[in-house]
Amino acid sequence: MKDLAINYLVDTGPLVGLFDADDTWHQWSYNALAAVDSPLLTTEMVITEACHLLRKHPDAVQKLLVGIEKGLLRTQPILADGIMRVRELKQKYEHMDLADASLVVLSEWQPRARLITIDRRDFTVYRRNDGNPVPCIMP
Repeated sequence: MKDLAINYLVDTGPLVGLFDADDTWHQWSYNALAAVDSPLLTTEMVITEACHLLRKHPDAVQKLLVGIEKGLLRTQPILADGIMRVRELKQKYEHMDLADASLVVLSEWQPRARLITIDRRDFTVYRRNDGNPVPCIMP
């Protein structure tokens, strides 16, 4: 899915916030995601992380999966073509989790897309391979 006209990437936090009405970031996530055009693009690692965090809300997990099924949320495999870059990122940023590394790589593949995230602490630090930060929409 490289080089498609994707405008927005999405991180785990806004997905969890959208589907969990009790989440601190629920209203912000709802507003942010409702304001952008579809489809949103993310990685399978992000979906795995979101499903894990939503595990006590099986209806929310189902809604997330239906969003993928309907094409509102698309996933991009990263490891097959991006494993070397993921490894470089994990070496450079020791605290970086695999989902965040996958989003940095996805941002490199979709350089005009903006990442919707609540993770200001990490995504203000991470840099793409061109030295620039990942363009983000954050609260």
